[in-house]
Amino acid sequence: MSSLLSIQEAADLLGVSSNTLRRWEAQGKITSERTVGGHRRYQVNDLLNQKSDASLTIAYARVSSRDQKTELERQILMLEVYCTNRGWSYEIISDLGSGINYRKKGLVKLLKLITTYQVERLVLSHKDQLLRLGSDLIFSLCEQFGVEVVIINNSENSIVEEDLATDLLEIITVFSARLYGSRNDKNKEIVQELKNVASKL
Repeated sequence: MSSLLSIQEAADLLGVSSNTLRRWEAQGKITSERTVGGHRRYQVNDLLNQKSDASLTIAYARVSSRDQKTELERQILMLEVYCTNRGWSYEIISDLGSGINYRKKGLVKLLKLITTYQVERLVLSHKDQLLRLGSDLIFSLCEQFGVEVVIINNSENSIVEEDLATDLLEIITVFSARLYGSRNDKNKEIVQELKNVASKL
């Protein structure tokens, strides 16, 4: 990234409009340089300092299925209490979907906020809240963009194990469907056997 950005590039980086940047400049909150043609150019470091004043704590909650709605509400309450007790300005993002689904609406929103320097801190109830198999990748992304990651509970519990069983069932269902075809009797038999095993976990 160049150290000098156009007004649109600067606005995109901060997640604000070009008019907001002009207003901030008129108020003396931010400065710009001018090109020979009179166009504004902004220093990246100045923009990031401005952004840090408005950075958020994002608290992320997720469950795999609709029948875990009570667990989702419990997660959200825990995150709210945790952030409030520390005096953080925060926003809750929640998702309903498998831990192996990388396209969940809330997760996509979170990644966009992180990569536009709008997040100061990410709070999770446990490590695998984001993704079952890709959390470390997102934690590396957080490190790259200067986002602190706070994990409230590092220990496993029955809900996490239940979530894992659901995710594993989904993985095996997808692969067996590819091998045998989703309508094939063999596939249906495998899926049913897996559901029976998962229900006993």
